[in-house]
Amino acid sequence: MIIRNANFVTSMAEYGQFDGIGLKQVAVIGKSNVGKSTLINTLCNQNKLCKTSGTPGKTRLINVFNIDVIKDEEVGAFHLIDLPGYGYAKVSNAEKIRWGQMMDDYFHNSEELCLVLHLVDIRHDPTKDDIIMSNFLRSVGIDFKVVATKADKISKGARMKHIAPICRLLNVQPWEVTLTSSVNKDGKASLLKDIAEYIF
Repeated sequence: MIIRNANFVTSMAEYGQFDGIGLKQVAVIGKSNVGKSTLINTLCNQNKLCKTSGTPGKTRLINVFNIDVIKDEEVGAFHLIDLPGYGYAKVSNAEKIRWGQMMDDYFHNSEELCLVLHLVDIRHDPTKDDIIMSNFLRSVGIDFKVVATKADKISKGARMKHIAPICRLLNVQPWEVTLTSSVNKDGKASLLKDIAEYIF
């Protein structure tokens, strides 16, 4: 599958109707500063589609992108949903609760959601929040793919050592984890293939 075009649609403080709603949706979720915006830009072949920041907690709204794709000469489209990062310690409890309610509302009200890309940082063991999110997605029957970001920070020989705790804590198998890097584009083709299975 090839992404032909990607455009920002809207930002929402709470999930609701928006222009073009009805396409299948792929959501991106993960802790603050895990690399959600960078991954979206990499997948979509753009540098500035999704704003990136070295400061955690910048994504505070539900951001919607329209993605036009083609696979084997068949044209399609879907909405990519960028959800707020969780687990940022410097955010007030009230803000954390608001973010949690926002995401809970999205997961329970989006009838078009077909796949979640659950991002974790390969350099660190999954956090308590990562485990809670994984268990939640599994409990409500939402298909999800575990994506280990920043793989270029770890040598290829040491990657399995870092994947092991991800698999153990999130209850997935090594072959179910996609390693990605925005530097060398590792994992990009694999993720696009996974998404295509849900879009077409």
